[in-house]
Amino acid sequence: MQKLLTRLFVKNSDDIKNPIVRRAYGTMTSVTGILVNLLLFAIKLVAGSLSGSISIRADAVNNLSDAGSSVISLISFKLSAKPADRKHPFGHARIEYVASMIVSFLILFIGVELVRSSAEKLMAPVAPILSTVAVIILSISILLKLWLALFNRGIGKRIDSEVIRATAADSLSDACATAAVLIATVLGHFLPEQVAPYIDPIMGILVAALIFWAGLKVLNDTKNSILGEAPDDETVETIKRIVAQYPDALGIHDLTVHNYGPGRVMASLHVEVDGKQDIFQTHDTIDQIESRLRQEFGMDCTIHLDPIVTDDEHVTFWREKVTELSQKLQHGIKIHDFRMVPGTTHTNLIFDMEVPFEAKDSDECIKAKMAALIADISPSHFAVITIDRV
Repeated sequence: MQKLLTRLFVKNSDDIKNPIVRRAYGTMTSVTGILVNLLLFAIKLVAGSLSGSISIRADAVNNLSDAGSSVISLISFKLSAKPADRKHPFGHARIEYVASMIVSFLILFIGVELVRSSAEKLMAPVAPILSTVAVIILSISILLKLWLALFNRGIGKRIDSEVIRATAADSLSDACATAAVLIATVLGHFLPEQVAPYIDPIMGILVAALIFWAGLKVLNDTKNSILGEAPDDETVETIKRIVAQYPDALGIHDLTVHNYGPGRVMASLHVEVDGKQDIFQTHDTIDQIESRLRQEFGMDCTIHLDPIVTDDEHVTFWREKVTELSQKLQHGIKIHDFRMVPGTTHTNLIFDMEVPFEAKDSDECIKAKMAALIADISPSHFAVITIDRV
């Protein structure tokens, strides 16, 4: 079904980096979600009325909120496709993150309302009526929601959309919630009269817990996207692989990746080159790397060129020695931007240390320990250190 809908409603579907194509995907999934959820709202409202079940009626209202969430997604895709302008030079793609957060708030609101209505029914319990029509409707609803979850998950993964992935998670939790409602409806018919009236509100609270879980997960994922996350391993390895294909590039460090929304990734890094190489040649190498990352991966990358000394035995000795000493402090520390500035009374060893965020020692403590290790080898060599947490 996903392939059929894509073929019917998305032109040039393989060009997923194109904002127009992304918008077409978003429109298709949003309209599909609206239609399916409105259908489920109508039939569940009928089933809830026939059975007298508050959990079924609450599940129907949840589907209505899901249709509203799809409307928000539809609007967000329209806005995110707008090109960059003077006030928004990085485009509008992060609108999807805002939409995803709104969806999470709607999910949590439904959870609160379900807890309230279930608590009221616990105070005045009434056993639901088992209806064959209700059972059939709920079973169909579970299957439709599972399909919608898989449909949204596939599209969300294909176009890397936070809001569609949020909708997929919501649909999956809805399928579980409806399954719980179905179980409550059937159990209420077979349990003793003293117990049966309490099954429905208790199951309503369990459904609310599932809804809360889905809402909090979506909220947390969206929060991380808005605050900014470390680049994923695939992005880091892609950049390293491209840089490694150029012999003039001797190493990279200080890699930073900024995500301004799907299809809008910017990165900066430092590339080490031989300081005695022709500057025009190395600059051309840097230009080629930036161009490949932009053309092949849609990544706008700014590269800083770091010249290093490669043919001085004394500098090489101390670079290797400092690297060795850094591992005594903590495994995983890396050294870069190493320089030596000799003087009449002492020599400065100037370098940066990449220290993992997990390292417990403070930056000043690490600097002091490293300086002491260097002084033990040669009191005339002073360490000038910059700490980079990675």
